[in-house]
Amino acid sequence: MARRRRPPRPGALTELPPLKILTQIVLLQVIWYIAATALILFTALVAGKKFSFDLVLSWWSLRGDTTVGWMLGLVWLLNSVIGVVSILLLISRSKLVPDFALTLHFIHLVIVSLYSKSIPQNMLWWALQVVSAAVMTSLGVWTCQYRELRPINFGGSAQSTTGESSTAATADDAGDEEQGYGRGRGRGRGRDGAGNYEMVGMKADGEAA
Repeated sequence: MARRRRPPRPGALTELPPLKILTQIVLLQVIWYIAATALILFTALVAGKKFSFDLVLSWWSLRGDTTVGWMLGLVWLLNSVIGVVSILLLISRSKLVPDFALTLHFIHLVIVSLYSKSIPQNMLWWALQVVSAAVMTSLGVWTCQYRELRPINFGGSAQSTTGESSTAATADDAGDEEQGYGRGRGRGRGRDGAGNYEMVGMKADGEAA
C-alpha cells in the first residue's frame, strides 16, 4: 500500500518557484551589503578612519577590544533594521521571514570565511550574527503580520456604500409599484393593467357599520 506524502509546512520555501526564491535571496543580499557599505563608509569618514572593504567583508575588524570593532557592531545592527525593510518590501509573508533571514546570515558567513580565508573566531562576530538574525526575524515577522492583518479597502467609503444601498432600495420600490406590488399605503397599478386601486386600512370588528 502506497504511503501518503506529508503536505509541506504552510508558508515554507517549497511553495515558491525556485527561480523566484533565488532572485529574492540575491536581491536581499545585495541590498544588505550595499546598505552596510554605505553606513560603514559614512561612519569611517566621520570618525576619520580609512575605509576599506576589510571593514565590510572581514571578521578581523569586528573585535571587542577596539573602538572600531564596537563601532562596526553598532553599524551592523542598524543595517539589520534596514534588512527588515527590504524583507517587508520583497517577501511580505511572515511565515517566510525566518527562512530568508537565516539564509542571508548563512551566506554572509560563507562570504566572510572565503574573504578572510578562515572561519570567524571572534566571539563578538558570532554574537552579532545571532543578535542580527534575531532582530531581523522578530521585527520582520511583526511588520509582515501587521501588513497582512490590515483591512482591505476596495475603494469608496461606508457612507457612499450606504447611499448606494438606499438608492437601490428606492429603485426596487419604484419598480414594484409599477408592477403592481405596492408596499404599504398608496396607489398602484394592477398587474393586469385594469386601472388604479387604493389601499385602505381595515376597520376593527367593533367599528363595523
